Amino acid sequence: MRPVEIKIHPHEKRKMQKIISQGECKARTINRCRILLLSAEKKSPQFISDALKCDPSTIRNVKQRYISGGIEAAIYDSPRSGAPTKFDGRVRAKITALACSKAPEGHAKWSLALLADKAVELNLVESISHTQVGTILKKTK
Repeated sequence: MRPVEIKIHPHEKRKMQKIISQGECKARTINRCRILLLSAEKKSPQFISDALKCDPSTIRNVKQRYISGGIEAAIYDSPRSGAPTKFDGRVRAKITALACSKAPEGHAKWSLALLADKAVELNLVESISHTQVGTILKKTK
C-alpha cells in the first residue's frame, strides 16, 4: 500500500506549530500535530515512527482522520460516550451537608453506610451505595 500524502493549509500549519510551541495541550494532541507536520514534509511513516516513538498505525490513523474530517478531527479526541451522572448537584450538596451535620444518636460520627441509609430515608435518592456516597464526599473534599 502506498503512503497517503497530505497537504496542510498554511493557517492549519500555523495553528499546529502554535499548539506544539505552547505545550499546554495533551501530549497526544501535540504528537498528532507533529505527525501531520512531518507527513506534510513528505517524511516516511518509518522516519516519523522512529522520530516520535509511535506506532506506524497511529501515523496512518492520524493522517486518515485528517483527510476525512480535517484538522480538528485529526488532532483532538472526539467526545466519548458514557453513562450520565446518576446524582445531580442538588443531591450531592444535600449528601455533603448531611455528612457535615451532627451524627445520629449512638454514633460518634457518620459512616458511609449510615449516610447512604439516611439519604434514602430522607428521599434524597431512591437508592445509593456507601461507595457512591464515598465518591461524592471525596469529590467535595
